[in-house]
Amino acid sequence: MSQEAELIIEGKSIKLPSIEGTEHEKALDISALRAQSGYVTLDIGYKNTGATQSAITFLDGEKGILHYRGYSIEQLAEKSNFLEVAYLLIYGELPTKAQYEEFNKSITAEYQVPDAIKTIIKAIPKEAHPMGVLAGLISMLTSYYPETTVENASADEVKKTIVKLLGKLPTLSAYLYKHSLGQELVEPRADLDYCSNFVNMMFSEKGKAYTINPVVVDAMNKLLILHADHEQNCSTSTVRIVGSAHASLPSSVSAGISALWGPLHGGANQAVIEMLEDIKKDGGDTKKFLAKAKDKNDTFRLMGFGHRVYKNFDPRAKIIKKACDEILKALGVNDPVLSIAKGLEEEALADQYFVDRKLYPNVDFYSGIIYKALGLKAEFFTVLFALGRLPGWTAQWKEMREANEPIGRPRQIYTGKVDREYVEISKR
Repeated sequence: MSQEAELIIEGKSIKLPSIEGTEHEKALDISALRAQSGYVTLDIGYKNTGATQSAITFLDGEKGILHYRGYSIEQLAEKSNFLEVAYLLIYGELPTKAQYEEFNKSITAEYQVPDAIKTIIKAIPKEAHPMGVLAGLISMLTSYYPETTVENASADEVKKTIVKLLGKLPTLSAYLYKHSLGQELVEPRADLDYCSNFVNMMFSEKGKAYTINPVVVDAMNKLLILHADHEQNCSTSTVRIVGSAHASLPSSVSAGISALWGPLHGGANQAVIEMLEDIKKDGGDTKKFLAKAKDKNDTFRLMGFGHRVYKNFDPRAKIIKKACDEILKALGVNDPVLSIAKGLEEEALADQYFVDRKLYPNVDFYSGIIYKALGLKAEFFTVLFALGRLPGWTAQWKEMREANEPIGRPRQIYTGKVDREYVEISKR
């Protein structure tokens, strides 16, 4: 039975219809509120506002549930691979064998990037933060592939743009990493699967033998899957609102990369390692820093614990913790920073203060440890996040455009000065 709420404003009754999602999420539709009453709602940070109806990702922070298109993240991380999950997110169903082979083949064909972009990368200062550069390079792709900017693109043109981005983002990411190290760029290999190719481009060096470690590839697959989408977060909402202006997919993704760069969003795993480095410099006393985290008067913040959405546990953290343990064992890394991380994890999980508040290590904590164990520079952690999130951004942009959603245009409550008279500069 359809429900509705009644809102009485200035003696006038306004009916607000209710909406219920397939997972029984409930909402009040206020789309006509301003037209009927002259009022808007105020929801700073949009924490209580549903900006769209979406069939892509469902998460329940209270119960620790994350589903892509109805499939649990646990099943997908265990049984699937990143490209298959990308197809699922973008097109709504798991691919058949033929569909997967065609999808994989089309993406592999797009690994190469124009020589001019390689020249640009080599000219960029090695110290430049890769997220800023990557956002620019993705937007720059439209200069070389103008068909990706067609406003009323056909389904086939959109498909070609999607595979271009999925093919070129790992190449651009690996090129930026190699350039930052002062090493020669490693060319992509069409004979390798998506994650193996990326690992090879990142970690092999010209003239040196390199064996791709299957444990590393498996962890990379899982990390990318776990980051592939996460409902209407900051970067995803950015992609949708930029796309609502009929901006191209590359332009919208570029904006998403910039949003993801922030330390409160995708930069959190980099912040974890920076925190661990600070603890090491201070002497490595984890108990001291746990005490600081519990002190309300101390400005220290324990990064990588708890989550603003998951109030019980982060289901992704359980999955990636196992991969983290396997990576550390397989690589036999002896790093004091990683030892501090493991000590911090063990002590926090046994500390009643953190247990009572459900401040468990989250996906950023474990992904940061994995990237550190692989020897990655901290500023590249977020690049890996962007690579994983690309299918989600793409699926959200595609869904928004296919639903013909209107341009995003939030309202505000003005609190500034009123009715001021202009005074000529000579009299001020």
